[in-house]
Amino acid sequence: MGPMAKNKSGRPRKQNKWSPEEKLRISMEASALSDEELGAFMRREGLHDADLEEMRAAALAGLQPKVIQRGPSAQELELKKVKRELRRKEKALAEAAALLVLQKKFQALMEEEGICMDEDCEKFS
Repeated sequence: MGPMAKNKSGRPRKQNKWSPEEKLRISMEASALSDEELGAFMRREGLHDADLEEMRAAALAGLQPKVIQRGPSAQELELKKVKRELRRKEKALAEAAALLVLQKKFQALMEEEGICMDEDCEKFS
């Protein structure tokens, strides 16, 4: 496209319609101009100050290095902690349930043998 990117109606295109290449070209050309030349350039391109600032900010943001997170995220660490706690509690619950079953079996066995294990048995004998 030529220096004046226009839409079908012949008007300059809005910033959001420009391709990334056009935005980069405009940003680079604008940065090399004096204040007087910049005004004429912006009118020719159909730009406002805010449009040019947005283009420059987008260009700079694109040049920023991407942050690569190493290791698990905070959410992953929290999830791992919660899962570990859940496993611990499940084991404790299973142990308590097994002890209750054994206790009932033991009491039943003692009753079959006629041995009273409760303190109440002594009162009624």
